[in-house]
Amino acid sequence: MLAKTFSAELMGMGVVTVTIETNIVPGVLLHVSGLADAAVKESFDRIKAALSNIGYKMPVAEITVNLSPADIKKEGSGYDLPMAIGILAANGKVNTDMLGNYMMIGELGLDGILRPVRGILPLAIKARAEKFKGLIVPRGNVREAAVVNNLDVFGMETLDEVISFLNGRHFEPFVVNTRTEFYANQSRFDLDFADVRGQENVKRAIEVAAAGGHNLIMIGPPGSGKSMMAKRIPSILPPLTLAESLETTQVYSVAGKMQNDSSLICQRPFRSPHHSISHVALVGGGTTPQPGEISLAHNGVLFCDELPEFSRTVLEVMRQPLEDRRINISRAKYTIEFPCSFMFVASMNPCPCGYYGDPTHHCVCTPGQIQRYMNKISGPLLDRIDIQCEIAPLPFTDISQVSPGEPSEAIRNRVMAARRIQEERYKEYKGIHCNAQMTERLMHRFAEPDQTSLDILRMAMERLKLSARAYSRILKVARTIADLEGKENIEMHNVAEAVGYRSLDRGDWAER
Repeated sequence: MLAKTFSAELMGMGVVTVTIETNIVPGVLLHVSGLADAAVKESFDRIKAALSNIGYKMPVAEITVNLSPADIKKEGSGYDLPMAIGILAANGKVNTDMLGNYMMIGELGLDGILRPVRGILPLAIKARAEKFKGLIVPRGNVREAAVVNNLDVFGMETLDEVISFLNGRHFEPFVVNTRTEFYANQSRFDLDFADVRGQENVKRAIEVAAAGGHNLIMIGPPGSGKSMMAKRIPSILPPLTLAESLETTQVYSVAGKMQNDSSLICQRPFRSPHHSISHVALVGGGTTPQPGEISLAHNGVLFCDELPEFSRTVLEVMRQPLEDRRINISRAKYTIEFPCSFMFVASMNPCPCGYYGDPTHHCVCTPGQIQRYMNKISGPLLDRIDIQCEIAPLPFTDISQVSPGEPSEAIRNRVMAARRIQEERYKEYKGIHCNAQMTERLMHRFAEPDQTSLDILRMAMERLKLSARAYSRILKVARTIADLEGKENIEMHNVAEAVGYRSLDRGDWAER
């Protein structure tokens, strides 16, 4: 007897529907076809034990399972459930009338328990697109899948419950009020800029970066507050929109980073990889393609502390994603695209010992050592960092002050006001939401400097020997500063401030 069940295979951020055809005829063989990996082939062992422990028996027959389309590799333990149901249906133990209406996925425990798997949200979106009536998933994945509307989602605890449901027992689909859950968890931050004393110039640079979505690097001695301020940046960024939340949740779902019983990522991600990270872990890929840290930071912040300590290979692979905001991973057997539109924030010491320019500590580095240290960050990568901000050691008067600094909420309100101006400006342009995403054509339309500002830019270009990309970055930052002031046109002081954020472009760092 032949039975068909339906599941899906993740292909990066995409999903391919997989039809599981199960055929049982007299014999004693077990066979899986359709480019199944070891985890899929081991399903028979889990299925056999699970069936035995819930009162069923594996048929003593020749069982052939075909995973179609057969030219796409099938990976993971999520095929346990549809294969088990297919075997039972082909053996006459499960009614086949409802099998064509539901997509299903789940790993089986030996006792018949259904265990969560990754990639549920993209799979649910695919099930709705393919006009399936519903989706059957493990109980631990049900909240994540139920985010998708117009799809009946059933979270089952055991294989026995799935069998009962397909044989006619009534179960209520799980329902999540997406908007209520989304807005209820949006504005909870444990860290606040009110904890930061002094460093007003740095906080201003961070505010400008947040308002325009610009990349930022902070240069200063140890203990000056670089990491402390970087960790508070999410608290001043505009809240995620529902569309951005769904995008980000899909990335985390594919990566298997969603916590059980969670539905949506409601706050902008903050990822801070260690400097020993490999380039594959950063950009994604691997034998089973997975999103890397830059994709997990999608719609949020990627913070690289002590940037020169990262390997040169790791730093250089970020150049293309910073520009394109998507990462294409090409291997012999696959090409995968992951989104990675993030705000890049980095920090670094000014020299190997960390105390160059610190009036309270003696720097033991030679100019040559300082220059070699700075050269670990290539010019093309620095070009892609819009704001380069120097941090001075915090004086005792600032450290000891009792009154808190300006709270994140106040800064966030100004940032959101600037972002609203940008949303209105770029509403006709698909994929453009903030000034950092402006194309050259949009810059000529919205960030054209007047003659006085152009003279300042010309002087900066000649003295600092800036590239054409740095020229564009300065104009984008100047546009953001004007937006923070509510000005329609870029003025001379906006350009002057933007030029002041190019500290590392000066060639005399070690001599200053």
